[in-house]
Amino acid sequence: MNTLTDLTIVTGASRGMGEAIARQLLAPSRQLIGIARQRSEALQAEAARLGAPLQQWTADLSDPLPAAEQLRSWLSQQDGQGYRSLTLINNAAAVSPPGPVDELPLAELSRTLRVSLEATLLLSAAFLDATRAWPGARRILNISSGLGRRAMAASAGYCAAKAGMDNLSAAMALDEAHKRGQGLNGAQIVSLAPGIIDTDMQTQLRSGDPSKFPDQAQFANFKREGLLASPDEAAARILKFLARPDFGSKVLADVRDA
Repeated sequence: MNTLTDLTIVTGASRGMGEAIARQLLAPSRQLIGIARQRSEALQAEAARLGAPLQQWTADLSDPLPAAEQLRSWLSQQDGQGYRSLTLINNAAAVSPPGPVDELPLAELSRTLRVSLEATLLLSAAFLDATRAWPGARRILNISSGLGRRAMAASAGYCAAKAGMDNLSAAMALDEAHKRGQGLNGAQIVSLAPGIIDTDMQTQLRSGDPSKFPDQAQFANFKREGLLASPDEAAARILKFLARPDFGSKVLADVRDA
């Protein structure tokens, strides 16, 4: 590698906000890896149009260990001296149908936690391990939710996953701060609530059964009153936050923070 470049990994990059984030990151000077269950042909076409390096890895993050092992193996084969910055964006998430846990299939609850939390843990561990000696600025951005900070009926699995993501991020940030105190290149880590976005999750919530989901009407009103940001709008706000010079100074953050 003759010139320094940026490397960014985005999970859930084949649709919705993840695809919007990936699309807005495409640039000839950035090496982008998208991890998702399916490829996005639209994203591939845009990368070709821009001359932007893009790899799309297909992986089911309800079984996240193979993807984490692939990431660590791939990173270990790269020349870390050639990267100006290294960023992991843990965006992928799964949500169970709205309802109390005793009325949901166990497999659905397991999938919610594995995609939304276990994948974040394993991919972050692989990323930090493989890049620990690299000189570039390292960042992990975990896409959290207000539901990780405020419980809601009929969403226990998702609330648990996002609360776990918040505390995982806080603990990893303490580890990385300790490394910086030893003169090492510690990563900056943020768990970011992205606001209310018009995604498949919102569709699922406002379509829920009010007899099992007491807040169903509130989510229907979000759509009716035009309060939902588009995936493109949300992605732009998230990337603006990621680019802030004080990124990492506050681990549990909200995209609306000044």
